[in-house]
Amino acid sequence: MTIIRPTRRDILKMSSALPAVTLSAGVAASAELGPVGNLNPAHVTFALGEMKLTIVSDGFFNRPASTIAVNADPVARNAFLAAHFLPLDGGYSHTNHIVIDSGDSRVLIDVGSGDRFMPTTGRLMANLAAAGIDPGSITHVIITHAHPDHIWGIRDGFDEAILPGIPYYMGETERTFWMDEGLINRVPAELQQFVLGAQNSIDVDGADWTLLQPDQEVVPGIRVIATPGHTPGHMSVAIESEGEQLFVLGDAMTNPYLDFAHPDWVNEADMDGNQTIATRRRLLDMAATDRIAVLGYHFPFPGIGNVMRDGDAYRFIPALWRFD
Repeated sequence: MTIIRPTRRDILKMSSALPAVTLSAGVAASAELGPVGNLNPAHVTFALGEMKLTIVSDGFFNRPASTIAVNADPVARNAFLAAHFLPLDGGYSHTNHIVIDSGDSRVLIDVGSGDRFMPTTGRLMANLAAAGIDPGSITHVIITHAHPDHIWGIRDGFDEAILPGIPYYMGETERTFWMDEGLINRVPAELQQFVLGAQNSIDVDGADWTLLQPDQEVVPGIRVIATPGHTPGHMSVAIESEGEQLFVLGDAMTNPYLDFAHPDWVNEADMDGNQTIATRRRLLDMAATDRIAVLGYHFPFPGIGNVMRDGDAYRFIPALWRFD
């Protein structure tokens, strides 16, 4: 699955709204273009076998450079970033959610930040509506892990589940970790709000939780796979239909350049570096060997592509867009 076919709505929106882009000598030194307001489309729909998949953005945020590849030599890290036309002062993180429509179910993976994390995130519900998806039509929600940008959006303004009356799924190991009453006293002060936010989100009124084990199926064609490291119970999601496969990575990998070329470079947010490295290498090997497409939550929108071996490392190959 290497082709994204936008819907007619996407094509019309892009062709009428997006300005032409000409790279000046200054801009060409970096692959990161300036903002264009709210003109960019925030959703795209394509097929995986018999399933209809829609990538929907929750917004973006910036990460300080000091949080990226923290175990790498800074000179080597900066040389890599510069060679790949990436900024040296931080990382721009997209937030790519996916809605999986199988006909019998409509599954949303992660619920974003809501209005509790960054002012540039929390756009998921509005962008679902813009994509023609009634949030009330979602039948299942899978949470990959309990970091703010993935779960804090679970609560509405009345501290009730924003999508009430449907099953929510999370790995049992992940829930056990975050709901430990003593956890808040064992983490640094700057992470205590993360713990409280996770606990409040998991405890939200109106969410009916099912705790998952590795390789457990949620609905036909959708199962979770254990990908610990970023958090202790982090899970990615494997989707399969008509022989086509996609791994929804969550935060098992967060940068399509660094994490593929240097799987052993970890980030500050990766809670167990050694586990993170082992998980990345396992996922990359599986995806490259079996030609499984991947979706990166923080990859440049829409975040879909394939994994190609490159010596002892890998390369991310963005999916081809076709306007037909």
